[in-house]
This record gives sequence, C-alpha cells and structure tokens, in this order.
Amino acid sequence: MTTDDSRKGSKNTEISEEEFLSGYDPSGLDRPSVAVDVVLLTACEGSLFTTLVRRETHPCKGCWSLPGGFIRLDEPLEDAATRVLHDKVGIDGVFLEQLYTFGDPGRDPRTRVLSVAHMALIDRRAFEAAQPPREGAAVGRVRVEWAGETGGPVQVVDDDGQPYELAFDHEDILGMAVKRIRGKLDYTPIGFQLLGDRFTLLDLQKVHETVLGHPVNKDSFRRRMLASGQLEATGERQRQVGHRPAALYRFARRSAI
Repeated sequence: MTTDDSRKGSKNTEISEEEFLSGYDPSGLDRPSVAVDVVLLTACEGSLFTTLVRRETHPCKGCWSLPGGFIRLDEPLEDAATRVLHDKVGIDGVFLEQLYTFGDPGRDPRTRVLSVAHMALIDRRAFEAAQPPREGAAVGRVRVEWAGETGGPVQVVDDDGQPYELAFDHEDILGMAVKRIRGKLDYTPIGFQLLGDRFTLLDLQKVHETVLGHPVNKDSFRRRMLASGQLEATGERQRQVGHRPAALYRFARRSAI
C-alpha cells in the first residue's frame, strides 16, 4: 500500500471526538477515590490553633481528623473544601488555598484515596466568635517540633498539653500547612489573613512570631513592614486600653496572595 493509500485508509476509519466519548467505558480503569481535607489555622496567645473532628465510624474510629470528606462528581475542589469546612466546623467566608495532594497508596486502609489538602486562615476574633465548635469538634494547639521550613509532622494538643490521636496522615498534612505558611510569610501578604480589618504593628509582629515560632527584632520588623507598601494608616488609635493607644493600620492590598 502506498503512503497515499495508507493516509486515505486512516481517514476512512477516523471517528469524531463526540463518537469516541459516547462509546467510552471508564469502568475498565482502576480509579482512586478523591477527598479534600482542610487545615483551619488561627494565631492566638503565641500559638497556632486548629479545629479537629472526632471520627465516629471506622476506620480510625475515635481518633481525630481534619475537617474533610469525599468530593462530589460535579463539584470543584475548592467548593468541596468550602462545603466540608461549613458542614464539619460551621465556618464560612475565610481565606482558602489548595495546599498539596497526599496520595500514598496506604494512607487510607479502605481503598486508594487521594486527599487534595487545603489551608484555611482566619483571624482570632472571627475564630472565637464561631466557638464553641460544632458537636464532635474540638480546638487544639499546634505543636511544631522543627524549626524554620524543615518540615515534617506536627502534633495537636489539648488544654492540658496532651496530644490528640490523629487519623490517617493528618499530622503530615498539618505539618505541610505550617511549612507552607512559614515559607510564604516573607514574600506574600498571607499573614494578614490571620488579622482583622484593623490591627496594630504589635498585632502584626505577634502573628509573624507565632507563625515562625521565634521572636523577631521589633525595630527592624516595623521598618520593613512600614516600607513594604502593604500597610495603610487608618488615622485611628486603639480604644479602652491601659497604655498609650497604638495607631491602627489596615492591609492595603487584598489580592495576589
């Protein structure tokens, strides 16, 4: 057969994409389940805090997990993360970004489950206003044993310092969230998501120290923040404080996180 004949025969057997899709059978492929898990973080009293949900069914019955669930077939990933945060914790309208996909074949004993983890950030006052968390949920302090952006699993402890037993690989997911926010703190305005609309320079400094896990130099930090172009003076000062009222600022740019 000549090259021309071969090309002609190929055209005779070609089908359209619509015809291909109409006859496509996905049952011939092994497909993993896909879930979302959400790390909700706030900064308070020098620590990061998160919300956990107790598992009432197997696997890992009785353990604690991040708010999460399986995605619906017609649901975008971010919508799924927003939904589970509302359904499991009762919190809406917070900063949310995709964190990382966890896909170790053995991470869930039921079947192959991929978790598209997300990170949600909320300021302390809004977090406290949403308390107490819904039935079956608890707030815990995040304990990070590694410095900088070393990375690794972290613990969540209760008021007595006792660690919650976390399900699946959720210690690793929490650790990834801490590593991510530490890594982005200096080159993006992500830290402002842990503050209210108005804040003092000391409030901002405390958020940075809480996220980083160590003190920062007060004078150099303030000079850097004021020169960054990210702050806008409100012309207002604190009220009803037992010291000289500090000036209040707001974040000047709410995009490009």
